[in-house]
Amino acid sequence: MTVEDSRKLLPREAYPSWVVFSQRQKLNWLNYELIKLWPYVNEAGSELIKASVEPTLDQYKTVFLTSLKFSKLTLGTVAPQFTGISIVEDGENGITMELEVQWDGNPNIVLDIKTKLGVSLPIQVKNIGFTGVFRIIFKPLVDVLPCFGAVCYSLREKKQMDFTLKVVGGDISTIPGLYTAVEETIRDAIEDSLTWPVRKVVPILPGDYSDLEMKPVGILEVKLVQAKDLTNKDIIGKSDPFAIVYVRPLRDRTKTSKTINNELHPIWNEHYEFIVEDVSTQYVTVKIYDDEGLQPPELIGCAQFPLKDLQPGKVKDVWLKLVKDLEVQRDTKYRGQVHLELLYIPFGMANGFTNPFAKAMFSMTSLEKAMKSGTDGNENTDLEKKATSLQRKRDVIVRGVLSVTVIGAEDLPQMDLMGKADPYVVLHMKKADIKYKTRVVNETLNPGWNQTFDFVVEDGLHDMLLLVVYDHDTFGKDFIGRCILTLTRVIIEVEYEDSFPLEGAKSGCLNLRLKWTPQPIYRDS
Repeated sequence: MTVEDSRKLLPREAYPSWVVFSQRQKLNWLNYELIKLWPYVNEAGSELIKASVEPTLDQYKTVFLTSLKFSKLTLGTVAPQFTGISIVEDGENGITMELEVQWDGNPNIVLDIKTKLGVSLPIQVKNIGFTGVFRIIFKPLVDVLPCFGAVCYSLREKKQMDFTLKVVGGDISTIPGLYTAVEETIRDAIEDSLTWPVRKVVPILPGDYSDLEMKPVGILEVKLVQAKDLTNKDIIGKSDPFAIVYVRPLRDRTKTSKTINNELHPIWNEHYEFIVEDVSTQYVTVKIYDDEGLQPPELIGCAQFPLKDLQPGKVKDVWLKLVKDLEVQRDTKYRGQVHLELLYIPFGMANGFTNPFAKAMFSMTSLEKAMKSGTDGNENTDLEKKATSLQRKRDVIVRGVLSVTVIGAEDLPQMDLMGKADPYVVLHMKKADIKYKTRVVNETLNPGWNQTFDFVVEDGLHDMLLLVVYDHDTFGKDFIGRCILTLTRVIIEVEYEDSFPLEGAKSGCLNLRLKWTPQPIYRDS
């Protein structure tokens, strides 16, 4: 019986979790040949790797290091193993192949480093363990042998990359921060020089292959709104959470939020901007840590969201469940959730779309240029020339009036002995510190209010609206649930109506209608 026969007998969900049907074909014949070739690859490849990697390491060295060079580099006697191969169907004029590679090697790698303190040390890289998927692209296909114009290669997926560092004849821990500095340099160099969407292009036939190189294709606007139900990592008190957000895990492209002390339901409302190079394969990743002061922070949980699921120009509001590990998700423990607001804007987006977060004096459309310049758009050329000569930018303060209609609520939890509730809603514009309250509707779990409230908002892109539903009692009030909304969506769409589930409640949602009337002004920064 073949694998295909097994698939026909039982559906995928009928198999236990440890049964995996691989999409990759085995490559035992290639591994056998590579073992024979490896001594020659070691001799030929060591100098080539040294010459190409050493400048990259020097480029990404941290401020702690002044010099980082190879004194020895051999690949050892253990050849990598190709554990699978697959063909990716992308519908383009080319062939895309993915090779899964595993290498538990014994190379002899020694780095000569110099620190800011003037200390020179030989550091050995040991115990290398690597598992990943390399992508090879043959493109474009042509009618001249070898039938393709160029070859692109990249590390498509880095499943595991472990190594240890050791000072030759000494202890690396005697210099605080040295281990971290060298490790970060190595990892950043690999990430930004070889990991997808970065790709190396090798021309085979004469021609222009610049279209195969990595290029930015758009901007991702991310709002880290809040998190809830975080795991408590502290014995005394509560966790002190902060978040790290990135699309590519490089030091200069990773954003870190502020720390919210002693809180398992933190609200950040922080905005970040990322460059996107390949929307079809990239993710936005969030990792939430507990700040331990002088000790290394402890991971609470992490999550990621694929950019291919975003509709260009449309705000996506998502709650992501936190997991222990993004690669091996076998841990079913609940670690909390994180709330993100995502907006993907491709470069050259048509239909007059205006990015509300854009800071530049000029933008993609004549409409936006006219709005920002205060003209009718006929002076675009002069404006662009002036903008390029300016040494400072202007931040747009998105000022306006937000009209919120609280239509009603549905399926609220029972709060009274009689199985009903007496609900009302408190609306709070957080940054402006403006509050309104609806009337109380007695004895119902599906109240209707249809009340409209107007907020004058001075900074719409950085303010947020909190709506808290309470049960009215004679001697006070009981919390039912809440909604937290940023204003990005209503600023872009101008007006919309939607239902929002209540956080902290067993059931229930709020039905709202929001309308934005802009009054843009500018400030110098």
